[in-house]
Amino acid sequence: MEMMWMTMEEIRVEKGKGTPVIVPFGTVEQHGPHLPLSTDTLQAYGVAVLAANLTPALVAPPVHYGQCSSTRNHPGTVTLSPAALRAVAGDIVRSLRGQGFSRIVLFSGHAGRIHMASLREAAEGCVLEDPDLKIAVICDLDLVREVSGDLLQTPRDGHAGEIETSRMLFLHPGSVGEAPPEEYPELPVGRVVPDPERYWPGGVWGNPRAADGEKGRLIVERSAQALAEIVGSL
Repeated sequence: MEMMWMTMEEIRVEKGKGTPVIVPFGTVEQHGPHLPLSTDTLQAYGVAVLAANLTPALVAPPVHYGQCSSTRNHPGTVTLSPAALRAVAGDIVRSLRGQGFSRIVLFSGHAGRIHMASLREAAEGCVLEDPDLKIAVICDLDLVREVSGDLLQTPRDGHAGEIETSRMLFLHPGSVGEAPPEEYPELPVGRVVPDPERYWPGGVWGNPRAADGEKGRLIVERSAQALAEIVGSL
């Protein structure tokens, strides 16, 4: 059930049932020359909606902005600070809790370390305030690697490559352009640099040319099943 299309009376009924809520988080971030800036958001929302068809759950409107580090200077990337993301995530959880929802999943289509840490810190703060709150923070890419490894040809695939291009070919095929060559950036180990794009000119991490829509369908369905099981376990 997608909350953005529901009325307050429909929400009142689901609150009374104790229905869990999935909050998808994405980014406005470059995804190579062939995928749209909202790729992370679109994937997370698509998987969340399918999961909610497998187990009773509400899917909140997605949070389109996230924290981006290594892509922050590429054209189109718009990033939040970690503090801003923590504040937004925490406020959403507290507001849902104030509405009477006690089971919440923060589901991120972006796998950046600082981004994920910010979501987890927000969730931990909310649980410390309210021990009766049941909350999980899930990274979409972790689910994909756990349940779909046998489908993948690219061992180091991570961004705008085989996985994301396949999923977008299934979820939003009209948004996918011609796949560029594979790319595997070599960022300086341990260093924090002001110009990460210098080491990552194409904006791809993996092999987009190994992607196809049928593979994307299987990856999306398996991810949704895994997410539904987590939601059901809360």
